Amino acid sequence: MKSLLHITNGDSFTEKLQSLPLKGDIITWREMLCEGKTLSTVGSETFWKTRFEFLNKNYKVSKSWFVEKTLKEYRSLCNHKQQDQIVLWFEYDLFCQVNMLAVLSWLKTHRRHAEISLVCSGKEDDTDKLYALGELNDEKLLSLYENRTVLSQDDIEYADYVWQLYCSDNPIRLENLTDYKNYQFEYLSDAMKAHLQRFPSIKNGLNDLENKVLDYAVNQKPKTRKEFIGKLLSNQGIYGFGDSQYERILTTMKPLFTSFNPVRLSKKGKEVLKMKANYYAQIRDNEAYLGGALKYNFLYNTSSDRILKL
Repeated sequence: MKSLLHITNGDSFTEKLQSLPLKGDIITWREMLCEGKTLSTVGSETFWKTRFEFLNKNYKVSKSWFVEKTLKEYRSLCNHKQQDQIVLWFEYDLFCQVNMLAVLSWLKTHRRHAEISLVCSGKEDDTDKLYALGELNDEKLLSLYENRTVLSQDDIEYADYVWQLYCSDNPIRLENLTDYKNYQFEYLSDAMKAHLQRFPSIKNGLNDLENKVLDYAVNQKPKTRKEFIGKLLSNQGIYGFGDSQYERILTTMKPLFTSFNPVRLSKKGKEVLKMKANYYAQIRDNEAYLGGALKYNFLYNTSSDRILKL
C-alpha cells in the first residue's frame, strides 16, 4: 500500500480536501512567492529570512504568525519523509504557478524517489472561464484527482529550471523560454507572460496590472474602495491575487487618485492612463523585487512584448 501526501495551495482548499474521501496527510503551502524577493534555494535559512523580511515590511506579518503558519507547516513537510506518492493541488493563476514551481524545486532536491503528480484546475468546461479548485464540486475534484498528471523527471527538472530563472536577477532569460509545450504544465506559459508584464511599461511607467487599476477606476466608477477592490478581484484574469495585494497596489498608486470613496482619478492619474504622462520616476522603488529581479531595473515594451534592461 503506497503512502500518500497532498500539498495544497492554501487553507480554504485544504479544508475542502479534508472533506473528500481521499487517504493521505495534507500540507498547506502558505506563501505568496509571486510577490517580493525570492531565492532559488527553497527552504534554506536565507530563503525564509528573505521572505519574512518582505512579508513583515509590506504586509505587517508578525514573526509569531510567520513561524506558526508558514514555518511550522514547512517543517511538517520536511518531516514527511516516508510518503512515496506526493500530489500537488494548484491552480492556473500566477500566484499558484509560482508557488508550484518552488514546491517542485524543493521536491526535486529533497524527495527524489517519490512519485509526484499534479492536479491543476483551470479550463474545466466548454466556456472560457478558468476555475479555481474551490469553485469545483466534490465530484469534479475527485475526477481531477483520478486523472491527475504524473510528472516525469524531465517535468520536475524543467519546473526547477523555470524557478531558477524566476529567481535570477534578469527576467530576459525567462522571456526567452519557448519550450513550455514540451512539458506537462498547461498554464505555466501564460503565468510567466503575466509575470513579465508586471515590469513597468515604457509608455507610462506603470505595469499591466497598475494600468488595469486605473482603467477600472474610470470605466467601472466604483462608489467605494471596497467595491473597487471587489471588482478588481473578480476581473483580474490570470493573476490570482488576494485583497491584501490590491490594497498594497492602491497604496503605491494613491497620488493618482483624488478619492477612493467614491473612486476618482486625479488629473495626473488621467494623464498617465492616457499615456500622456510617465509615472516611472514617482512610483520607482529601488527595493521592489519581482522574483530575483529588481522591478524598476527593467521596462516592458508593450509594442514588442519584450523586456528591456535599463
